[in-house]
Amino acid sequence: MKTEVAFCLDDYLKTKKQVIDNALEQYLPGQENYPPVIFQAMRYSLLAGGKRIRPVLCLATLEALGAEGLQNAALPAACALEMIHTYSLIHDDLPAMDDDDCRRGIPTSHKVFGEDIAILAGDALLTEAFRLLSNRELMTGIPPEIILAVIHEIATAAGCFGMIGGQVVDVRSEGMSVDEDALYYIHTHKTGAMIVASIRVGALLAGAGREALDALSRYGHHIGLMFQIADDILNVEGDRSKTGKSTGSDASRGKVTFPSFFGLDRSRAKACGLAEQAVQALSGFDRRTEPLRMLANHIIERKA
Repeated sequence: MKTEVAFCLDDYLKTKKQVIDNALEQYLPGQENYPPVIFQAMRYSLLAGGKRIRPVLCLATLEALGAEGLQNAALPAACALEMIHTYSLIHDDLPAMDDDDCRRGIPTSHKVFGEDIAILAGDALLTEAFRLLSNRELMTGIPPEIILAVIHEIATAAGCFGMIGGQVVDVRSEGMSVDEDALYYIHTHKTGAMIVASIRVGALLAGAGREALDALSRYGHHIGLMFQIADDILNVEGDRSKTGKSTGSDASRGKVTFPSFFGLDRSRAKACGLAEQAVQALSGFDRRTEPLRMLANHIIERKA
């Protein structure tokens, strides 16, 4: 009788991270290109580590829908998501924004290359993401209309109707008293939009129908909000040696966060409730969604 091997999320994440890291190394232009400083700065931040949650979610969604055979063709889209995420971190860390000195355990881009090159490195990564997405040779087997839909999905999530919109409200709300609607707007757009997009991109590449796409989008919405709540909590009580970035910065800048609005206990309770809702959204799928289900709890329990 064959014994079924229990699914191990840690092993899954390590394997996927290695696949994504290898692809990023392959896709990102080398620093032998001219002018070398911009390629050095791009590579410095993009290849500095990180959990690669967004591309992992993209590939895990692909597998959940039985399209794991398309992984290689989907890697450009998964890597584009990470490039856009990294660009947003470079800009977040700038003195005009969060003014952070440390990211992923190393000095932030502007501390190493200066503010001018850091801004341009972020701009370059954003642009490079769309150059990669539009490279038909790399996305063999994906219909052109699906690639166009993926580009539209990511652009919408990254722009003024998504991440940028949330970031604007976030910086404009510092030190101010805002209502609960503003709090949720910031979190669902600044962080949540790109996480939802990561799920939806995987689903689009897999050819998901409307019902499956809607259910997976609900899952993405719940974990996107939950991810930012967990991040807010870590900023209060996280260990810098594990998170790789400063703690206590949200409070010092008067940021609008769930802990500042609801307190730590209620914030944890809300995150747990969102995890339950996320798992419930996957109730109509089979066991191939196990990585997605386990990721919901992993996000709550993370220490970094």
